[in-house]
Amino acid sequence: MFAKFTSRSIPFIGAFLFAVMLPLAAQAHIIAGETAGFWHGFQHPLGGLDHILAMLAVGLWAAQIGGIALWAVPLTFVSVMILGGVLGIASVPIPFVEQGIVASDLILGGLVLFAARFPLGLSVAIVGLLGIFHGYAHGAEMPENAEAVSYAAGFVLSTALLHLAGIGVAVAIKKLLKDRMVRVAGGGIILGGVYVLVTSLAGG
Repeated sequence: MFAKFTSRSIPFIGAFLFAVMLPLAAQAHIIAGETAGFWHGFQHPLGGLDHILAMLAVGLWAAQIGGIALWAVPLTFVSVMILGGVLGIASVPIPFVEQGIVASDLILGGLVLFAARFPLGLSVAIVGLLGIFHGYAHGAEMPENAEAVSYAAGFVLSTALLHLAGIGVAVAIKKLLKDRMVRVAGGGIILGGVYVLVTSLAGG
């Protein structure tokens, strides 16, 4: 009964979270040095289209794969992202962070577009590698007056909710429309990634 309830609830939960996160994303332009803490950390993933696209894509892909991957893929991303955040806070040098973030949008969007199915170990390895870049960016951009633990808790929760929103949207699309429409969403994520890439190259 619990499994049926969860299955039926995911689309509504995901749709609700998606609707809530969008206006937050529009308002999440935070300048370094502002009052920081949990809420600042929570808003940070919502302040960049590149982060939002990747995290929604993780949820979409996890829903496409199904089974254990439904929770293992997002959990791996969040767990490794925490490690990346610690490295960022500690200023441990990691090359090509910005490029890795943009690449994650294109890679994850492609995985959703082609409904890629790999062994679970490879799937979690892919999202884990990409999660390091996102976590590092969150940690490296933490304001000096922020408490590391509360700030980290904020961006971890925000990321988890974005994953859940992606899963909910994927499940809702599959139930109301057709599976291939989830793949169309992957194409949209790729286009968003291209936009982020072009904007960054143009200095926008």
